[in-house]
Amino acid sequence: MTHPAATATTHPATLIATLPPLSVVLAALALGALLWGLGYATACAVTPFGRCRHCNGHGKSIKPNGRVKRWCRRCDGTGLRLRIGRRLFNYLRRLHRDAR
Repeated sequence: MTHPAATATTHPATLIATLPPLSVVLAALALGALLWGLGYATACAVTPFGRCRHCNGHGKSIKPNGRVKRWCRRCDGTGLRLRIGRRLFNYLRRLHRDAR
């Protein structure tokens, strides 16, 4: 009598035959990266400021009793930070402007 687990397995050669070619996988990854990049560029153009990760957008550190401990040093108490993509865009724009 054969063991049930032994009959349910597939041969490794059939698994390799069912995988898509490498060019299809790379094209799908490139398309996904392009879509993500366009989405991030749009987000940087529409909303250049994001929440401060240090204070979660509150602008301050809060004690357990609810009182303000101190204002956030990273965002100067605003709760906002400039996104990395927007910072890169501003740098490239300034570089282009100064090159003229």
